[in-house]
Amino acid sequence: MWCSGRHSLTGKTGAMKLLPENIKVLYIASDCVEPYVEIITVKDPKRRLSLCSSEDSEADEPDYQREDDDALPVLGDESQLVDGYHLKRLAAHLPARTQCHPWQLVYSTAIHGSSLKTLYRNMAGLDSPVLLVIKDMHQKVFGAFSSDPFKVSKYCYGTGETFLFSFNPDFQAYRWSGENSYFVSGNLESLQIGGGGGGFGLWLDADLYHGSSFSCPTFHNESLSTQEDFVVQDLEVWTVQN
Repeated sequence: MWCSGRHSLTGKTGAMKLLPENIKVLYIASDCVEPYVEIITVKDPKRRLSLCSSEDSEADEPDYQREDDDALPVLGDESQLVDGYHLKRLAAHLPARTQCHPWQLVYSTAIHGSSLKTLYRNMAGLDSPVLLVIKDMHQKVFGAFSSDPFKVSKYCYGTGETFLFSFNPDFQAYRWSGENSYFVSGNLESLQIGGGGGGFGLWLDADLYHGSSFSCPTFHNESLSTQEDFVVQDLEVWTVQN
């Protein structure tokens, strides 16, 4: 066990003196060693808490303070749709299990053509979350994070990690409302994300060309684009590379 806190020492005159705030006194005891006291400075525990720092280098200390920057998604491939501005805003809403992992492009209309079947085929065998990013003909960027890769299924799948997002023009994330569990559903004719109120939060046709976005109970979202019906210009799907 160990204990720490603001401590005081008794001087030669018997008066109690508080230690400076950058000094900590640790009392350490265990079954393996005799109890002992260690005096350290504040910068020492900072380096101990940083997994990426070096005990011998003062220059490593800022890495501990810039942990938000370190958590930004790193794209392993070039994207036509997302940049640092998008990633910085999305990062705060991505689950912790996706952090510190690179993101790999698994489907792109610019590379693979516009086909929902191809999208499903490229994700066969995946067991990791995916990020769907769309740019429509009005140059609006929006999409969804899915806790599970897209697939053909008779039933809805996914978890409460799933959410919708839009840069239209300001960033807005629509988290799970808890009202229903209609996260993702897919067949050969369309892909649907969110639902339950007569319209889908995000819907794409088999050609990944026509889509729609309505307010739905799953996410209590607004339409992700400027209009409820939209035409896809480009579409990308990214997955966490384990």
